[in-house]
Amino acid sequence: MQANDWAPEHCKALQDYLTLGMSFAEIAREINARFGTAYTRNAALGRSKRMKLTAPMRSRNPPKLRPQTKAERAPKPHESRTAGPAPVSIPAAPVRRIEPVKLRCVGISPRLVSLVELEAGDCRYPYGGDKDNEPITFCGHPKLAGSSYCAPHFHLTRGPGTAAERAVAPVVLRLVQAA
Repeated sequence: MQANDWAPEHCKALQDYLTLGMSFAEIAREINARFGTAYTRNAALGRSKRMKLTAPMRSRNPPKLRPQTKAERAPKPHESRTAGPAPVSIPAAPVRRIEPVKLRCVGISPRLVSLVELEAGDCRYPYGGDKDNEPITFCGHPKLAGSSYCAPHFHLTRGPGTAAERAVAPVVLRLVQAA
């Protein structure tokens, strides 16, 4: 419930129950039973703070209230508000084994060159670094013109589609002055 959903008679009841020394859970329960609302303990607490009400010292023997019935209890979000047949359970599908993903690889043996030893024309396809303290090395074979990779690694890194689909056009941004 929102803060502005509280009717004046609900606010008056909140104030009256608070002066009786009831807890906010009890207050919410009584207001819900009396007016047919669905306020929570936190809603009652928040409303009392917005009304700047202070709770008096609670006595050790609070007033005895009637026990809460299931019909008066505020419905939980996962509960259905309409009575109907019990939900039908759907049998679980049999668990099937998932095969590990096959990785694409190329039929070349890399030179495993470190970053420091890498020359300007060497393939920069990385190897290693998957495990802790495992060094990252690079293929090191001569690279393809206009690419950072050798021919096998170039084709390995390209996804499906035509060259036109993969081409990246420069994006031109225009700055527009706000009116």
